[in-house]
Amino acid sequence: MTGRPSITIVVARAHNGTIGRDGGLPWHIPADLKRFKALTMGSAMIMGRKTFESLPGLLPGRRHIVITRDTGWQAAGAETAHSRDEALALAGNDPVSVIGGAAIFAMFLPIADRVELTDVLADIAGDTKMPDPRDGAAWHETEVAVHAAADGRPGFRFVTLERI
Repeated sequence: MTGRPSITIVVARAHNGTIGRDGGLPWHIPADLKRFKALTMGSAMIMGRKTFESLPGLLPGRRHIVITRDTGWQAAGAETAHSRDEALALAGNDPVSVIGGAAIFAMFLPIADRVELTDVLADIAGDTKMPDPRDGAAWHETEVAVHAAADGRPGFRFVTLERI
């Protein structure tokens, strides 16, 4: 895209829309964590403050740009923005990975180029929800990889959605 970096939303979402519970992920899917690392490596990750605070620490090889309404908030290793445009300006020419939460996904979905979705094939209880990004005509699936349920974990699909 001319004039701005590529914007990819990276999200894991259950069938019923759950993306989070109690400040974290309501599932543990090692393959999803490995894919997340591969997809976000070398990018400017844009996230909300609660998502940043849910991380185990700074994730190596990635920039951490945090959008917050709190003008006094800061954290070591994080760059702070107060709007979508400010976050994109901080990202500069780096590819952007938008990693959550729900309000940040909603903010970037209209301008994202791609969605990398882990479609968790279950209804899972949670307190943070996101509508299905496939609703509407803006996207088409370009890649799908299905993974069966195993070891007490739900089945899931890795889905790449490209803007039409």
